[in-house]
Amino acid sequence: MLASSLALAACTSLPRTPYTAAEASTSRVLDIDGLRRYTDDPVTKFNFPLIRSYLALSGGGADGAYGVGVLNGWSAAGTRPAFSVVSGVSTGGLIAPFAFLGSQYDDTLKEVYTSGIAESLLNDPSIMRVLFGSGLFGNQRLRELVARYVGPEILEQVARENAKGRRLLVVTTDLDTQRTAIWDMGKIAAVGTPEALKLFRDVMAASASIPLVFPPILIEAEGQGHRFQEMHVDGGVTAPVLTLPEALLFQGRMPANTKMEIYILVNKKIERNFELVSNSTIDVASRSLSSITQSQTRSIIFSTYDFAKRNNLGFHLSYIARDYPAPPSEGFDTAYMRALYQYGYEKAAAGQAWTSALP
Repeated sequence: MLASSLALAACTSLPRTPYTAAEASTSRVLDIDGLRRYTDDPVTKFNFPLIRSYLALSGGGADGAYGVGVLNGWSAAGTRPAFSVVSGVSTGGLIAPFAFLGSQYDDTLKEVYTSGIAESLLNDPSIMRVLFGSGLFGNQRLRELVARYVGPEILEQVARENAKGRRLLVVTTDLDTQRTAIWDMGKIAAVGTPEALKLFRDVMAASASIPLVFPPILIEAEGQGHRFQEMHVDGGVTAPVLTLPEALLFQGRMPANTKMEIYILVNKKIERNFELVSNSTIDVASRSLSSITQSQTRSIIFSTYDFAKRNNLGFHLSYIARDYPAPPSEGFDTAYMRALYQYGYEKAAAGQAWTSALP
């Protein structure tokens, strides 16, 4: 029955406009070059000003409440910098625009992650969507959440900060090309059209679209005169946290007596822990995927730490402690998110959220 259902699902999935690898390699969005780059692009394709401080926000789903708590507690402590570059992946991609714009949006982030609105994202699951679509939950609520908080005024403010030389980056995974896409949200915002606002929102939603949980986001593109739709999902599939290439981060232009500060805010636990895994398909798959993501995250953290030490840069890391209680269930449990937010807030307000040592 399952085999028949899956075969039927393949037959009933909405068709896509075909396009080639050659067309993908030259594709543009909004008919504008440079709105996004890929992590495997040459450094010369990136156009970045001097980077003094860099905040990288990881994925983590409901655990994004930790990062929001840290940011808000950091504001309360009065020591939160205005970052030259902010990058966000998955739940970090939802946080990134507001973290980029500063403490004036602390209340907005707190509302998103503690009011209970996030819990509605996983309402009304349907096996029919899996069989005849591409996700257990529809993405309408996710799109509505992004649209509710990201309007023309956010676009204007991001564009204004971009003009000052600051950069906001959000990461998605392009499933067609299997590449990590880095979207220059400031450049998109600077376009200033309704189409740019839609793209800005689509990128944020795509970055948080966990495969099989939410459907992919299809983004209009053009390559070699041919129009098609690229399929983008959660940036955490290929990059659980983004730190930019060494050659881009360190360009030898830092003024004397000044050094770059790198902050990696991980919305999850990164220390290994023991757990007796149930011998069931779902639990084994879940634990395996969690282990893969944790290993990728640790690898990125270690390589960034090594790079920072070799070049005498500031390295700062924050993450959820291994002994912090696990959530009572999967999904966006409001009580858990409120407690996790408070945990992150209190650590940051007390000046204890950041460490310069590896886990």
